[in-house]
Amino acid sequence: MADVLIIEDDATIRTALVRALSAREHSTMTSPTALDGLQSLVAHRPDVVLLDLGLPDLDGTALLAMIRSVSDVPVIVLSARDDGPGIVAVLDGGADDYLVKPFAADQLDARIRAVLRRADPARPAGPVTVGGLVIDARARTVVLDGTVLDLSPKEFDLLHHLAERAGEVVSKRELLAKVWNQPYGGADKTVDVHLHWLRRKLGESADAPRYLHRVRGVGVKLAPPP
Repeated sequence: MADVLIIEDDATIRTALVRALSAREHSTMTSPTALDGLQSLVAHRPDVVLLDLGLPDLDGTALLAMIRSVSDVPVIVLSARDDGPGIVAVLDGGADDYLVKPFAADQLDARIRAVLRRADPARPAGPVTVGGLVIDARARTVVLDGTVLDLSPKEFDLLHHLAERAGEVVSKRELLAKVWNQPYGGADKTVDVHLHWLRRKLGESADAPRYLHRVRGVGVKLAPPP
């Protein structure tokens, strides 16, 4: 669980973020303007800040610079602006991550966990929840809709890595590097076979996916059933 400060002027988006993060056991506080957000940051010292760039009183990039002058709190920028140079400038300006709207709630939750791990490697990682899947890295257990799954060590590592990137397409090259420790590539067949075994244990198939979705020519994505 993390204490999350949401600096977002759109009331509908604020409400949706609060609902999604509360469902994942985070505590939240919200600010509709840049200056109110900065005051909340100083007063409450949250674990992570979600920052919109299009604020009514001050551009989010200017607020980011002000935040960095007083705090090293992880900042994830949430913005509809998707131009590459602009994203790079925001990251160079001190943001820890950048998500383009719209995005999946599980993807945001994974990004929050990731920036918190980087900020505090000693912080214990809690279970990852994606739909009816609950993946506990410390206990190395996976529960699907209340039933404990019997996974091999490599199947667990594969599923956990995909869950950490829930909602994102992950390439086979990345899976080989991160799960099989083959940074210079290896046999794609290895990934395909383990995905096949994993799908069977999740009660699905490549032709009828529920959680594991193949993106042809790119990779695979773990996402909750609609």
